[in-house]
Amino acid sequence: MTDTTTDLFSTDAAAARTLHVVTRDGCAAWRDAQPDAVRAWLEAQAFDAAPGALVLLPGDDGVAGAAIGIGDPRDPDSYAHAPHGLPEGAWRVTGAHEADALQLGWGLGAYRFTRYKAAARRPAQLAVDAVDAEIVDLIAATTRVRDLVNTPTEHMGPAQMEDVVRDIASTHGARFASVVGDALLEQNFPAIHAVGRASHRAPRLLQLAWGEAAHPHVAIVGKGVCFDTGGLDIKPGDGMRNMKKDMGGAAHAIALAELVMARKLPLRITLLVPAVENAIAPNAYRPGDVIATRKGIHVEIDNTDAEGRVVLCDALAYAGEQSPDVILDFATLTGAARIALGPDLPALFANDDALARAWIDGGDSTRDPVWRMPLWRPYLRYLASSVADLANAGSRMAGAVTAALYLERFVPEGTPWAHLDTYAWNDSSRAGHPQGGEALGLRAAWAMLKARAG
Repeated sequence: MTDTTTDLFSTDAAAARTLHVVTRDGCAAWRDAQPDAVRAWLEAQAFDAAPGALVLLPGDDGVAGAAIGIGDPRDPDSYAHAPHGLPEGAWRVTGAHEADALQLGWGLGAYRFTRYKAAARRPAQLAVDAVDAEIVDLIAATTRVRDLVNTPTEHMGPAQMEDVVRDIASTHGARFASVVGDALLEQNFPAIHAVGRASHRAPRLLQLAWGEAAHPHVAIVGKGVCFDTGGLDIKPGDGMRNMKKDMGGAAHAIALAELVMARKLPLRITLLVPAVENAIAPNAYRPGDVIATRKGIHVEIDNTDAEGRVVLCDALAYAGEQSPDVILDFATLTGAARIALGPDLPALFANDDALARAWIDGGDSTRDPVWRMPLWRPYLRYLASSVADLANAGSRMAGAVTAALYLERFVPEGTPWAHLDTYAWNDSSRAGHPQGGEALGLRAAWAMLKARAG
């Protein structure tokens, strides 16, 4: 993965200034232990080590050091305000902290998307004795998600996404293939073709395979709708404004697969990304159309803006044909999940309790939470069709649940499967989470796969 060590970390501790990490509970004792002048300065600044607080400490030559307030020492977000809150240069940390969380939080907090606009300044560097290689790869994985989502569709359409996956496959010695345009019909991916055929940029299914046959097989599927107009059921302007992010599920799937390969986890992975634009043209698929799917289930299109599940269903069916031990999918699928859980908490659905528990536990251990939602099968009635086996939508009730139930119809019975409905976006900026693309549930999935691989 991308080498982030030069920009973020320094091993020259001798030249670094001191950064005190202080919790609110420990602030009084720490302050009382400082020299009189420093103590008076802290009192004048009313520094109480509240999470997110930062104060510079004066010295004879200017800034002698600094202190930051943190909450949970194991939460990377606790440290994320430091890289852009501190002056440039290297900083050596002292005080109560968790080294892994500190390094990861530093990397997350330092991120800026600079493809089109240079950063106003360089982030401060963290002085360390040694850089944790796994932390560097986790930072790179989050950066991968953020960069992919932040890139406008003009420069991140289906073909450009193919270039990204192809390059990753080449780097890690993985096998890569793509099925493009009308070849989707020839190779029985009709639902992917139906959604993407109206765009001048050909739809495609991206495939990456890596790992040894003897290892557990994990299929990773990501929704790659590079832009979503809503199709003929067109979105209003404010709803379309940020639809470059509708490939956020693919970004998560790609980053997770890359992370598995970078860390050489003993798994066999298959990455599948249906990459399309949901555009408007004379040949766009229509409300009321009945489309074929790879699994042989005929789907009536109730709403062309419920396109993510339509492209995913062919990819999930294909994943199931390869008899994986588990299927994971990521998708920016429903506004209903955001209404239910807000932007920061992805909705997790699973047909297997142990798999769901493992993903939740991974989120708890990495401070990257997910929240399990029910596959309430009586709600399949909302997807009933009088002319086809299934409708792709049909009711405003329980929208995230019915979307997951739709996907479940294309997963082989008995195959453990989990679906993450993730927002992949920050509506506004806060420390460690700049406005724009975001990785949500990725670290949790990584922890789950690490545990699964033993």
